[in-house]
Amino acid sequence: MSWIDKLYQTYERCNGAPQFENEPLLPTSHLYQQAHIEIVIDSAGTYLSSRVLTKSEQKTSIPCTEDSASRSSNDAPHALCDKIQYCALDYVAKGGKKKPYWQSYRQQLEQWCASPYGHRKAKSVFAYLQKGNLLQDLIRENVVVADPDGQLVDTWITDTPVPSLLKLLVAKQGHRDQGDALIRWKVEIPGDPVSAVWEDEELQTSWVKFCTSREARLGVCFVSGNQDVPLASKHPRGIRWSGDGAKLISSNDTSGYTFRGRFKNGDEACGVGFEVTQKAHNALRWLIERQGDAGKTAEQVLVSWSFGGQAIPDPLKDTRQLFLDVPTEEIAESAYQGDTGQQFALRLNKLIAGYTAKLGSTEGVTIMGLDSATPGRIAISFYRELTGSEFLTRVLTWHTDHAWQQNYSKELRFVGAPAPKDIAQATFGRRLDDKLAKFTVERLLPGVVDGRPIPRDLVESATRRASHLAVSKKKGMGRKETERYWEWEKCLGIACSLYRGWRKKENYQMSLEEGRISRDYLFGRLLAIADHLEQRALYVAGENRDTNAARLMQRFADRPCSTWRSIELALAPYEARLRSKRRPVLVRLKALLDEVMGKFQTSEFINDGKLSGEFLLGFHCQRAALWQNPESVSEEADGTVTE
Repeated sequence: MSWIDKLYQTYERCNGAPQFENEPLLPTSHLYQQAHIEIVIDSAGTYLSSRVLTKSEQKTSIPCTEDSASRSSNDAPHALCDKIQYCALDYVAKGGKKKPYWQSYRQQLEQWCASPYGHRKAKSVFAYLQKGNLLQDLIRENVVVADPDGQLVDTWITDTPVPSLLKLLVAKQGHRDQGDALIRWKVEIPGDPVSAVWEDEELQTSWVKFCTSREARLGVCFVSGNQDVPLASKHPRGIRWSGDGAKLISSNDTSGYTFRGRFKNGDEACGVGFEVTQKAHNALRWLIERQGDAGKTAEQVLVSWSFGGQAIPDPLKDTRQLFLDVPTEEIAESAYQGDTGQQFALRLNKLIAGYTAKLGSTEGVTIMGLDSATPGRIAISFYRELTGSEFLTRVLTWHTDHAWQQNYSKELRFVGAPAPKDIAQATFGRRLDDKLAKFTVERLLPGVVDGRPIPRDLVESATRRASHLAVSKKKGMGRKETERYWEWEKCLGIACSLYRGWRKKENYQMSLEEGRISRDYLFGRLLAIADHLEQRALYVAGENRDTNAARLMQRFADRPCSTWRSIELALAPYEARLRSKRRPVLVRLKALLDEVMGKFQTSEFINDGKLSGEFLLGFHCQRAALWQNPESVSEEADGTVTE
């Protein structure tokens, strides 16, 4: 139960903290819902006005019960703000097609109002609803849509614009039932500046006290260790997004398969205090909304947090996203200026030092991954508890060991480690689906958080794709060719990052290492020089096509010696073209080619065995050095236009 205890501690420390004033945590026995209609009444329960909410206004905090927080379609009303199906006494009379739940809603609201914790605004709402003309008022104001007989409609087939309320409702088999529209309330009381019930802290507190007073099941909370505390019989849902029906804890299937005869009831397996589970789940929702790495309906969610709410780096972000206050251009220029990544390392260390100063070395950090195989259950797929110093050290190690020059597009270039989602894309390409992406990210998480080596098959797969997708950049490229080129550039940078981190003992540098004489590195340099020479010759002739080196890159990676013979022989006409028009360029490139060839051991050069990912490092560094070196590119003699 460690995870729920950490979330409970987080709630206790962050709730009410000044830095979270604009994004507060929900009180217990409350949840967020998407409201559709706002009704304004006065203290006597007299109707004043109503309107349909816009999408940006819909999110509303509403009081709820254990049953209503986990309801699907059963009779479990919320306390105050709820659907027309629950609130409207005249729902059936106005043609409502769903089962009405007015009686249970009225009974619960009446009990609250009659209790010692009753609130005046709740009493005003109850007084208005008792009149039984809710839908009549809404139809008169054209808030809900009715036919000439005053009956609710669920389809709109005319040529006129679709009414605002129907646009907000979800269609089910082509029908939009207006009974699903959720109502929130404003009660205008003289001298009370807060008319919105969802913003009234006094009303929220009164509901929490009322709920707590009704909890009769007492027992031992397995999380806090406290005895004789109210236990939760049901646990909240809506964890990853407001409509999420999956739960982390469930023990309500006493008549089915869940217990299999081992327990008489769920409390024998695990008892969790009502307050603990409410606060823990509210904290988890809050964390996911603030800093969770997922979409609005994503099944897989990873969230990391410190117990005190201090900012920490997101382990699923690439290095560029961590440098929010550093211009991308500055990061991109630091790799091949002779500093071999020194500027990058200084920036990264400074960034982590800033986090350390705010977080502290002993502050707890938790990383939690959630995933679901079915709509009703969530599993904790990844969980780690670390001290602040451990977490920051491992994040620093990941971004340092896997740093490389990344070229995602013409505008997006940076030095650093790629994000796990980008690694998955580079590894599998168009074969990647949601299931495979989730599985790959889960496999990469131990590398980021625990400092473990990246799985070898991912490194080799990225290397193969970077060798296979090679394409030259040329003028007049169409949209598809341009996308393919940048896809390859991105894959190449990520493959280099993975191989560098996987073989970190080799201490590969991000700039060209002229003293490195390993076979694979030298073959990568040869391929880059041949590609550059042919590109320069094609530019002189005004031709736009892929180079032979680019087209044969995959074959070169598998059989370098025999393929190099084909590439070198094919260079003859391009050398002749440069000899007549760009002789200084040819002289320098030929000298560089001979220099690299001279560094081979004869036995290593004639070895036609498959190249490792190291050849991509040599290729990438040599190519970058050729374009960055003024003596090789910016020539006064030939006036060549360069990148």
